[in-house]
Amino acid sequence: MQYRQLGDSGIEVSAICLGSWLTYGVEVDDSEGRACIDAAFDSGINFIDTANIYGRGAAESFLGDVLKDRVRDSYVLATKLFFPMTETDRGLSRAQVAKQIDASLARLRTDYVDLYQCHRYDPETPLEETMEALSEVVRSGKARAIGFSEWSPEQIEAAVALAPPNIKFVSSQPQYSLLHRRPEAKVIPICIANGIGQIVWSPLAQGVLSGKYRPGATPPADSRATTGDAHFMSNFLTDPILEAVQSLSDVAAKAECSMAQLAIAWVLAQPGITSAIVGASRPQQLRETAAAADLAIDPALLAEAAAILEGVRVS
Repeated sequence: MQYRQLGDSGIEVSAICLGSWLTYGVEVDDSEGRACIDAAFDSGINFIDTANIYGRGAAESFLGDVLKDRVRDSYVLATKLFFPMTETDRGLSRAQVAKQIDASLARLRTDYVDLYQCHRYDPETPLEETMEALSEVVRSGKARAIGFSEWSPEQIEAAVALAPPNIKFVSSQPQYSLLHRRPEAKVIPICIANGIGQIVWSPLAQGVLSGKYRPGATPPADSRATTGDAHFMSNFLTDPILEAVQSLSDVAAKAECSMAQLAIAWVLAQPGITSAIVGASRPQQLRETAAAADLAIDPALLAEAAAILEGVRVS
């Protein structure tokens, strides 16, 4: 497993991060979830990402129970806040930051998280108030560093301008894959210039880049496309995209890896990328994706994969 510095924070994280959206404490049986956590550590993954909104606290509670007997400094733990936890608890106000960090720590059964992230930007709260509140979280020892997810270039630059006196962001969590490359235009360059690393979500485009969805065919019965979560991936489930993705199989064969490993290896080879978040409902899934971090794929093959999808990618 490769390990990389998270921005300029000094925190070292695995190139593969285990995510918990729509899985642990929510849709995955707890015994399978525990097996996935064990498989993650066995594969060298030391980085786990969650959020208070995942299962309205259920994912954090699950992780708190599973991780409670592990040495705390043996893993890097990240969580987030912003989305509504109740009818009145939402956003990034000073009061919410103070309330939600304490609630997350209680569920996670820990005194601190390594990374505390703004799940989205809060237009209803002055940015100065949010940055001051997040800075207090770090200064109080409840978090080691702070980050954000899906902020615009202008929002990122405004936050950077407030540090100092405030604590600076060290991480960005955008959607990024061979099929979704919007962050390359502005977000990633701004972050590179300011010591902010990318922890990318959906590197497999909601599983589409694994090749399991075929044009004109009914999605596999056990896939996300057959659940209530299918709307998250509708942009990727078009025949032109699915046909192009099938063409990646020849590239993967030449690289001697699976299509999923090829897609993740491509992400990890791009400038500014620190870690790729992967989900898993079964240990074997995790072992396969974790292995992508150690692949030495010819850059020409990675470029070939990108060229195949250039005409169909969504951004």
